[in-house]
Amino acid sequence: MITLNDQTVVLDKNSLLTEAEAKARGLDIEAARHATLAYSILSRHNSSESQDELRLRFDALASHDITYVGIIQTARASGLSHFPLPYVLTNCHNSLCAVGGTINEDDHRFGLSAARKYGGIYVPPNLAVIHQYVREALVECGAMILGSDSHTRYGALGVMGFGEGGPELVKQLLQKTYDLTAPKVICVWLSGTPRPGVGPQDVALALIAKVFAQGFVKNKVLEFHGPGIKNLSVEYRSGIDVMTTETTCLSSIWETDEAVRQYYASHGRADKYHELSLQAAAAFDGLVSIELDKIEPMIALPFHPSNAYPIAEVVAHADDYLAAIDEKAVEQFGPVGKNLKMRAKHHDGGIWVEQGVIAGCAGGSFENIALAANLLEAASTGQGDFSLSCYPASQVVSLALVQNGYAAKIMEAGAILKPAFCGPCFGAGDTPANGTLSIRHSTRNFPNREGSKPAAGQLSAVALMDARSIAMTASLGGKLTPATEADPHKLTLKARYEPDIKVYTRRIFAGFGQAKSESELIFGPNITDWPTMSALPEHLVLKLACHILDPVTTTDELIPSGETSSLRSNPLKLSEFTLSRKDPDYVARAKAFQELEKERLGDAQAPKVKAYLADLMCILGEQGKFLAEAMADLSRIGFGTSIFALKPGDGSAREQAASCQKVLGGWANIAVDYATKRYRSNLINWGMLPLHIEQKLGEGLCVGDTLLLPGIRQSIASDAREIKALVIREKSQQVESISLSLQPLTANERQIILAGCLINYYQASLTD
Repeated sequence: MITLNDQTVVLDKNSLLTEAEAKARGLDIEAARHATLAYSILSRHNSSESQDELRLRFDALASHDITYVGIIQTARASGLSHFPLPYVLTNCHNSLCAVGGTINEDDHRFGLSAARKYGGIYVPPNLAVIHQYVREALVECGAMILGSDSHTRYGALGVMGFGEGGPELVKQLLQKTYDLTAPKVICVWLSGTPRPGVGPQDVALALIAKVFAQGFVKNKVLEFHGPGIKNLSVEYRSGIDVMTTETTCLSSIWETDEAVRQYYASHGRADKYHELSLQAAAAFDGLVSIELDKIEPMIALPFHPSNAYPIAEVVAHADDYLAAIDEKAVEQFGPVGKNLKMRAKHHDGGIWVEQGVIAGCAGGSFENIALAANLLEAASTGQGDFSLSCYPASQVVSLALVQNGYAAKIMEAGAILKPAFCGPCFGAGDTPANGTLSIRHSTRNFPNREGSKPAAGQLSAVALMDARSIAMTASLGGKLTPATEADPHKLTLKARYEPDIKVYTRRIFAGFGQAKSESELIFGPNITDWPTMSALPEHLVLKLACHILDPVTTTDELIPSGETSSLRSNPLKLSEFTLSRKDPDYVARAKAFQELEKERLGDAQAPKVKAYLADLMCILGEQGKFLAEAMADLSRIGFGTSIFALKPGDGSAREQAASCQKVLGGWANIAVDYATKRYRSNLINWGMLPLHIEQKLGEGLCVGDTLLLPGIRQSIASDAREIKALVIREKSQQVESISLSLQPLTANERQIILAGCLINYYQASLTD
């Protein structure tokens, strides 16, 4: 079905060769590494003289209403005058406008005023989800697009999309670069044709399950080739592509063909299509082979997209799989996890679920919903617990579903057709009832991402599935069933998708290149500036405020989604929710230690600070000589907090996973590894140290331990790899010397950390 090869492979004239076979043909392997589609696109966007250390400039940017306010506020503070490239501000996350009074709609009004002032593109609420709009109106073959959302993936349309935290978009708005070491490129070879009833989510989940745990494609580019591509519609390809984020790859790119050309033409963008195909033998750093005809309908069980198995297998061994979920719930949530009781879903000859959702950038395509409508025709979702909601990804898709009669089929079956909205993907809509299971064609099923609150005794769960199998399950009133059991005639589209983009031209504010600097920004009462952040001092005293031993920690656990998303325009209020689902006492610990830093910065005498330093000197003895110097000049030392996690940062690109720690006085993360490049970048851009530690040492740390980093500023300035630290154990007050490490930082990254954050870095450059 799916096989992996971690050796160099060469694709030459549609034949896959080993390195030895390629050399036997006389091929130059190093030259072939420069023949990949990824290399050619990255090279064209690289402003560096080096092809190893890239400095990239993108063709367009995209954000949504959880992220664009913070990005624009950061850019304003850093000297923004206008948007120098197309920047799309969509409104698909905080578009309910029903949480927290006026604050969501205030953000939207701010976004429109920013588009007028700086020359942006503003997409009003419910008109389109971010990635669907970009697919329909912004892509161009061979281009690169940067988005402040982790699922920024347009590879199937010949575009390299990168999802990053907001500060990376700020850099592009200030005409700086996105810097990274040239990534490795993995060939994804597609062969065969999917069986009727097998959809793009099934292929994606099978891929994620195969590669995620071992990090096979982490921070690499996936490049799709093979004879199977022609057997997939463009929407099918995009459905696979958008989920590659969950493999932890960096980006993706596909070869393009006539089907892609027709897609561009149908959206009025025929001139933006260019064929992308290999012009010579290309060498890749590994191979993923997918036999599409052997993929089965899949289900990703709670609590991660990689926890995926064939639906038929789960149904056949229901007790075993459901018991495993129950065990994981207790491990994840403690005693409250016992309330989930997934084994109770197995009764009356099957597994019964209470909710289905087809939504967002992954599920809300015309093809997915139209085929779901076919499966629901003349059926009923039932009068019991089960409910089904369908969210077309844009008004363009909705209009086509209405015009072709698919909308009527959905509603006649008892399902609800809703407007374009990302809420079900991150817990701001369709939150299931306590103790229930929701099946969703959306992007993620992390713990509590659906909106439940275990601290309040609320617990529900999500399993990911393809729209086809969700519709099949819905037609049986919630009995979990793969779509391969459906009548094959219902799995064929009878109407061609013909998008009408007038929906966009009649409503969207398209202001790129027409900045009106005299126009005023419109602020709501919840929109606040970032608090002042100080530069990295000569020495640091860190209190460990959280200790996480989960194999992977998601950004949802670092800062929850759902209703807190409405507060992302207010850094201080949002920070109160930091780690609230993982460690409810973290905020109090962080704020208590932050008081020392506040006194240091605000009181020249700082009696509590000096008393604290005196206590440390008594404990450290000779090892604390540097503290005596700091006592005489408090500007030389700073106080803050850190967290330890084995592997933090999986999931969303949200910068707030780092910035909220910073607002509460965070100066560092200590980790065995970082789950994604984007989370590490967020730490750096908010002036936080992305430290590494050996696993045994890290696991031995405890909440309350004090870590001292003498000379840390000089270590960063000199690009040191090893950081010597002292640890004072909270319980014993014993002192230990340990070694931390830093992976290579670029010159700019070092300067950002030294300045204390990206805002400080750019503000300093304005006054130089």
